Formats: sequence, C-alpha cells, structure tokens
Amino acid sequence: MLYFIVNPKSRTGKGLNIWRDVKNYLKENNIKYRAMDTKYEGHATELAKELCKLPYDKINLVVIGGDGTINEVLNGITDFDKINFGVIPTGSGNDFARGLGIKGDHVEQLVKIIMSEKTDAIDIGKVTWGEEEKSRYFAISSGVGLDAIVCKKALTSKLKTFLNKLHLGKLTYIILTVQTLFSMTTADFKVRLDGEERDLTKVIFSAAMNFRAEGGGVPMAPRADAKDGLLSMCMVHTIPKWRTFFCLPFLCAAKHEKIKGFDIVNCKKCEIEISEPVVLHADGEYVEDVNVVTFECVPGRLNLIV
Repeated sequence: MLYFIVNPKSRTGKGLNIWRDVKNYLKENNIKYRAMDTKYEGHATELAKELCKLPYDKINLVVIGGDGTINEVLNGITDFDKINFGVIPTGSGNDFARGLGIKGDHVEQLVKIIMSEKTDAIDIGKVTWGEEEKSRYFAISSGVGLDAIVCKKALTSKLKTFLNKLHLGKLTYIILTVQTLFSMTTADFKVRLDGEERDLTKVIFSAAMNFRAEGGGVPMAPRADAKDGLLSMCMVHTIPKWRTFFCLPFLCAAKHEKIKGFDIVNCKKCEIEISEPVVLHADGEYVEDVNVVTFECVPGRLNLIV
C-alpha cells in the first residue's frame, strides 16, 4: 500500500498533470494506494500528522511536490521510524531530488519506488530560533541573509511564475540573487561551531547545508554529504558587494571554496547571534526574521525508499 501527499499546484500546476500520469499507472497495474491533495499552505504538515496516527508499523509515503511540500511533510511526521519516505519531484528547484540523484521521468521514478525492497537512512537538519525556541526540520538547507531573502521573494515572485511556464524556473533564483545583493544590508555575527567561537563582520549570508546545493542547483557546499552526521556551514562575509557579484559565477560552478571570505565548515551544531534581525528560511520557505538561530544535524532520521 502506497500513501501519496500530492501538491497539484506545484510548478504552476504541472504537479497535477504528473499526478494524473502516476495515478493512471497505479490503476492500470492494480496497485493499492491512497492519495491526499494539499489544499493550502501548511496542509501537507497536517496530512503527514494524520498518516502517522494510522495503526501500522510501517507506512510507505510518497510526496509528489516540490521542496516546499517536502519540508511541510517532514514537519508533520511525528514518528520517523514508522515512515518510509519517497519523492516524485514536481517543483521548480527540486534540490532534494537533485541531492539524492533522482533521475528519469515521473513514471520511472514511481516504478523504482514500487520495486524497492530497502530503505537508506539519511540526515536531516533542525533549525531553532527566538526566545521561545521555535524549531523546524529541513531536508536541504536553512539559512539567514541573502539566500533567505531570495527564497522569501521567490515565494511571491511573478517572475518565477512566468519562468516556470517556460520551464526556466531555476533562473528565478539567479536573477533575484543579483537584484537582492545590491539592495540588502549586511550584519555582524557571533558564531559558535560545535562550541568554537568566532566573530564575523559584514555577513552577506550563512547557510546550513545538508545537501550540496540549494536555490535550484547552486552548489553552496560542494562537499556536503547527507549521510555524514554533519551540516556544512557556508558563510560569506567581509566581501564588498561589487566583488561578490563577480564571485557568483565561481559559486555557481562550485569553485568558490578558496575565495577569501567564503568559509565552509562542517559541524554538528552551529549557534549564531546576529546584530540585527535577518530573514531565516528552511528549504526555501520563509520562517521569520531572527536575531538568534541554531542549526544542528539530526543524523539518520529519515528512512528513504531507495
């Protein structure tokens, strides 16, 4: 039995067409399934919570949606040991699927999930913020500063809707990054990486990476590994904005590791105090403007259908 959480509005409605193809295959091959469509923001979280209440030892859950839908589902899972997790990506960025090396069309992906006889445990991240210590899981990345501002803008961007229709949704993040770079303000950070303290000035962004890429394939942390029990912190600071602009091609080509001001450090836990409120995102979803934030790795938490 397969359970599906489907976002029919992902990638400007393309998700619905993909689900129709998947559903036809399931029916033609007499495969038992139950599907639930998301109706509004946060609905996927509610649906995942309801699934976890079912009286079964194991539940095979497949998400048909983008990275935002995957994030909502993760934050609705109340018993990770109970869930075998699969995904058929239908978003514009699809960094989760890219990080896992998922290839082929959606029916081929479905067949691989159906035929699979094992799972593989991968890490996820957890971000905590504010005096009330609110928290949220993330699968790909979470960050503050430039990348978070871009993610926030992309959620309501007409440009993204337009480019999605042209199958060029990934360009949204690059265009918005260039636009935001020259309009944003930087901040000073007090950082603790597994207890080791350092002060960073004029920070443009700090991203906690579980996979190597975010924002539609930008390789922020080229050596990040979702099975090593660590997050890769990519922190960009003390670089003049005009110079950062010229660094973007090196970042997109994963050639930025040796550029002064680009720090990439692996750690289990990163705690940050910020001089002024900055935007925080989790898997591209806007969270809140924060002064204090902690990123930590949750090793082997998600059982992935291989």
